[in-house]
Amino acid sequence: MREQPPVIAVLLTEKTRRMMLDDAATAELNALGDVRWPAGATIDAADADRLLQGATACLTGWGTPPFDSAARQRHPQLALVAHSAGSVRTLVPARLFDDGLRVSHAASKIAASVAEFVVAEALLAMRGIHRLHHALRDGGEWLDVRAAVPQRLLGARTVGIVGAGYVGRAVMRLLVPFGCRVLVVDPYLSDGEAAALGVVRTELDEALAKSDVISLHAPVLSETRGMIGARELALLRSGALFINTARAELIDEAALLAEIRSGRIEAALDVFDKEPLPPNSPFRDPGLINVTISPHAAGHTEEAHFAQGRAMVDEIGRLLRREPLHHEVSRAMLARMA
Repeated sequence: MREQPPVIAVLLTEKTRRMMLDDAATAELNALGDVRWPAGATIDAADADRLLQGATACLTGWGTPPFDSAARQRHPQLALVAHSAGSVRTLVPARLFDDGLRVSHAASKIAASVAEFVVAEALLAMRGIHRLHHALRDGGEWLDVRAAVPQRLLGARTVGIVGAGYVGRAVMRLLVPFGCRVLVVDPYLSDGEAAALGVVRTELDEALAKSDVISLHAPVLSETRGMIGARELALLRSGALFINTARAELIDEAALLAEIRSGRIEAALDVFDKEPLPPNSPFRDPGLINVTISPHAAGHTEEAHFAQGRAMVDEIGRLLRREPLHHEVSRAMLARMA
């Protein structure tokens, strides 16, 4: 009897499918087995259960309904969740790891996009490009505008990186060639690893006090939630740039807003307590010329999205060929992941 092809369930919304899978990745996925695609533009838990019937692997992403702890019992043949987005903490309960379900994620493929975004924000702030632009647009005199906006060289600055995961390390790799002195805060980073990366490992207070630029890349854990409050922000140097492309839960947002309103620091914020950012949010105040805001966009580039999709299609192929996975998340990794 001819062996039946493996069933692969695609649990991506229509919008996410278009964003993550180019024609080549779609063709490669279809060649791996019997691929089940969602019928509608969105997916709910019932749709996911239907698509997972008999499936060996599934492709997930933004918009996929979270698995519940009994999913393994309903779908005992399911061997792999290939997550085309980043964090799996809210998608796959730890219990499913214990039940033998394997999980891969594409977080490493987002890192380059976020890192470029962070460096772009740092460069713009060091040269005061936003201020120059608005001052000239408002009718400022040519030489007066130039004289009024400080110009600083990023390569001559100290940059503090909080979190040495995929993104934090990608930021380090971009900053070190500029000539920056890079301080890193991460309890899991050894001195040897820091030396190999060309950075210096330090504690949070020291990084805040000594850095001209601070960029957050820590996961939200019990020990990191609210790790930056009024006390920590007060340690920042006057004129320092505070960047957050990680998670809003790391910061006391009210304290950060107060510090920005004081005019003592600058900020570049990509994440907020409430998203989408409400129209009446104080962060939208055009008078706050010392903060730039963006709609959780740091990781979103076309190239990164397609790389994420391709990586997870490749993981499904590796599983079916009984080859080692390249992006597997272990049960032990969950405790310190974003």
